[in-house]
Amino acid sequence: MIELRSNSPEETRSIAAAIAQVARRGDLIVLAGQMGAGKTAFAQGFARGLGIYEPVTSPTYTLVHSYQAGATTLHHADLYRLDHTAEVEDLALDELLDNDAIVLVEWGDVVDLGPHLQIELRPVDETELDDDTAMFGEDSREITISSSDRRWAQRWEHLEAAVEPWVLR
Repeated sequence: MIELRSNSPEETRSIAAAIAQVARRGDLIVLAGQMGAGKTAFAQGFARGLGIYEPVTSPTYTLVHSYQAGATTLHHADLYRLDHTAEVEDLALDELLDNDAIVLVEWGDVVDLGPHLQIELRPVDETELDDDTAMFGEDSREITISSSDRRWAQRWEHLEAAVEPWVLR
């Protein structure tokens, strides 16, 4: 597990861009966290890290937005409005992965999606902030990275190096 601190939405985007540099086609990345935790900001930064500069918005109503980055497709899904596992199955996320794409799923922690890299974003309680970060207040996020996908084990050191500037000490 890797624990990070972001002090602004732009810093969250930078962390995501760094992670995107380590991601590979076929990766499923699940974004977890309460409403307003920064999942969409993360998705924007991840897309930027892949070289996607068109606007990235949460696909809450369309469920999936797709973006092209050279030979890689990024599918950005949002499961917030889905009530049943069958509705998630109808999205065919497995098929999207089979097409050598990267699939980034907001609210993906509500169902079992199989092996994935999980990014959990959590607003930092102001009482947890030290003097150096207190000025950021409500924009501070704690980001936890974990994986149930053995493919990430092979890249874990690269992932740790990519996000090292934000590691909680």
